[in-house]
Amino acid sequence: MVRRLRDAAHALRDSYKTIVVVSPLQQIAPELGKDVTVLEYGLPGVPDFNRLLDRIVEDVRESSKIKIDLDADGRERLLHAAQGLTLKEAENVFAKTIVMDGKLDSGDVSVVFSEKQQIIKKSGLLEYFESQEDLGNVAGLNHLKGWLKTRGLAFTDRAAEFGLPAPRGVLLLGVQGCGKSLCAKAAANLWKMPLLRLDIGRMFGSFVGSSEENMRRAIQTAESVAPAVLWVDEIDKAFGGANNSSGSDGGTASRVFSTFLTWLSEKKSPVFVIATANEISRLPPELLRKGRLDEIFFVDLPSDAERAEVFRIHLERRGRKPANFDLTELAKLSEGFSGAEIEEAVISGLFEAFSSGGDLDQPTLRMCLTGTVPLSRTMSEELTRLRNWAHGRARLATGDGPTATAVARRKLELDHPEE
Repeated sequence: MVRRLRDAAHALRDSYKTIVVVSPLQQIAPELGKDVTVLEYGLPGVPDFNRLLDRIVEDVRESSKIKIDLDADGRERLLHAAQGLTLKEAENVFAKTIVMDGKLDSGDVSVVFSEKQQIIKKSGLLEYFESQEDLGNVAGLNHLKGWLKTRGLAFTDRAAEFGLPAPRGVLLLGVQGCGKSLCAKAAANLWKMPLLRLDIGRMFGSFVGSSEENMRRAIQTAESVAPAVLWVDEIDKAFGGANNSSGSDGGTASRVFSTFLTWLSEKKSPVFVIATANEISRLPPELLRKGRLDEIFFVDLPSDAERAEVFRIHLERRGRKPANFDLTELAKLSEGFSGAEIEEAVISGLFEAFSSGGDLDQPTLRMCLTGTVPLSRTMSEELTRLRNWAHGRARLATGDGPTATAVARRKLELDHPEE
């Protein structure tokens, strides 16, 4: 077959005839490399989906049982949500939304995401998260939440016409259990985008070159369903030793990290990267420079008011009325606790109340809090060092957290009382 194609190409060289070969995969025989021109046929864009949606609306307009309720903003969200699908997939999912509830409106974006979820599952390299969290479930972090709300406006067509590029990403650095991963889930829900989790451990394969290929495929999959939020959790653990990996894995981790860094710098698709980290000393400096990510936020331990808000959120989530508890006292008793430790204290109180046959009350929570030693006390030196690094190098996620200078000064006073 290859020989016949080469003969045909030679015979048609002086004519106006061309052989067109179509394939879903690019697999060209080496012998045909000089005779073949490759044309990439990309996925449909927003104008293509717009024409498809016009045709569907026109087809169902005469039916009195089907309601079309799409304003300009709702139509834009629906069209952008369909990006990454083929026209056939988009037609199927639009028809599915009409069949399910007898209408087509901006609320059907979640149904479009369900179709994208199938694409993610088939790839096997990324995890799809159905986030139900919102920023109201995140206590404090007012600077970070305001920044996310502002950046969310840049994904619209109006922002593109204004000249704004798509936001690139953010690095959330800070104490364990203070809401970094929760913010990633809430941001995806706020922007009505699919949340994809990149597990670096899935990238590494046993064959030479397979790890780098897996990373490229994962990136291509994320771009194919854009706009999307790509969540890289614990990036300091994933790429902490990338710069010195030649002695351990032949440099595989370094090459995978290089592929990821290059994509961060060169990406044009609206894939917003949210990376979380706890240990700043393990992060490669190449990741921290501007241009790869938009901003670095430091997430500190919650303040008194934020801890009271955390108690309110977790008590309401478990069917208890916060008005029945003294949240101010609980906030003072939980000084130095992270949000995750406060949640665990509420859960421990529920276990104690259930085993004793009563209900959760203030004394039970007080007992659980006084019997817990928070990580900020166990690892106080590490926390001080982290705060000192973040002071002046990263933006504070909240406006009323303790400063690194004050923390360091208190520690020096404790270490040297005679001074």
